[in-house]
Amino acid sequence: MSENILCPVSDTGSEAEGISAKAQPFATETPVNDAPLLDAYSNAVVSAAEEVGPSVVKLEVHGKKGGHGGSGSGFFITPDGFLLTNSHVVHGASKIEVILADGRRPDAHLVGDDPDTDLAVVRVYAPQLHPARLGESKNTRVGQLAIAIGNPYGFQATVTAGVISALGRSFRANTGRLMDDVIQTDAALNPGNSGGPLVNSRGEVIGVNTAVILPAQGLCFAIGIDTAKQVAGWLVKEGRIRRSYLGLGGQNVPVHRRLVRFYQLSEAGGILVISVESGGPAANSGLREGDVLIELDGQPVPTIDALHKLLTGARIGAPASMVFLRNTEKLTGTIVPAETPGRLN
Repeated sequence: MSENILCPVSDTGSEAEGISAKAQPFATETPVNDAPLLDAYSNAVVSAAEEVGPSVVKLEVHGKKGGHGGSGSGFFITPDGFLLTNSHVVHGASKIEVILADGRRPDAHLVGDDPDTDLAVVRVYAPQLHPARLGESKNTRVGQLAIAIGNPYGFQATVTAGVISALGRSFRANTGRLMDDVIQTDAALNPGNSGGPLVNSRGEVIGVNTAVILPAQGLCFAIGIDTAKQVAGWLVKEGRIRRSYLGLGGQNVPVHRRLVRFYQLSEAGGILVISVESGGPAANSGLREGDVLIELDGQPVPTIDALHKLLTGARIGAPASMVFLRNTEKLTGTIVPAETPGRLN
């Protein structure tokens, strides 16, 4: 017969020791003192907030399309007044007001923004500014302390804390482009936190807070600071991010498995060409509506997101080989990506 795994503890031998099992009091353990641990956590948050707090600003924007203004956050990255924020905070604004941590309201203007990564750089003209220390998002680890500083709902200099929940997330920008290597955190973010810094326990900025998923709780996202450094550098230098485009409209489609086997394709998907811009790179290359683009410059393009990753500024004006399917025939050609005009992709 099997034993009952919920059996009581045996009292065998208790009488031999002169102790009644019934009279034996419950053993008590010395309470664990969590105060030092909690103090360490508290001190880490306090130290990081005190270090980065003077770098954080509130942004109030006016004159956006539809007449709606708004507010957000940002933080200085240089001592001469360049600050990072989100593109969706400042894009299309006719006027940007910046309120410093000490209450000053210096002149400010938009240097440039990149809606595809939801990042923007604003220039402020004022003395005695405090740039934040920038860390490296590639060195972050799941579970480490994450501290968000910003101005949710207009409440200036608000600090929340949590952990890094996940790394390497993908998040779609308002333009439709996919942002890679996004940081997920449960440090509470609310409207107005956008553009503020996500900080580690050493007071180093590891991300730019960008979005929350509502009505979910604890699903908040930040653009890694490694990406932000690169984008900010180009925005300061040129005021924009140069990207290439092919001048076509497309959608993701599967490639029939017989064609995949027959042509020994590495991917079972491609981009169906549904429109071709007159005079654009695709039209000049001979692509037609109904073709399925499956490869660009030796790289498979099973999805539009995969194609976007290849269309960098370095490809502008550089001939690239392409492979596409027309009906069931596999064809090759050459296409010369052009610089993206305005906001088109």
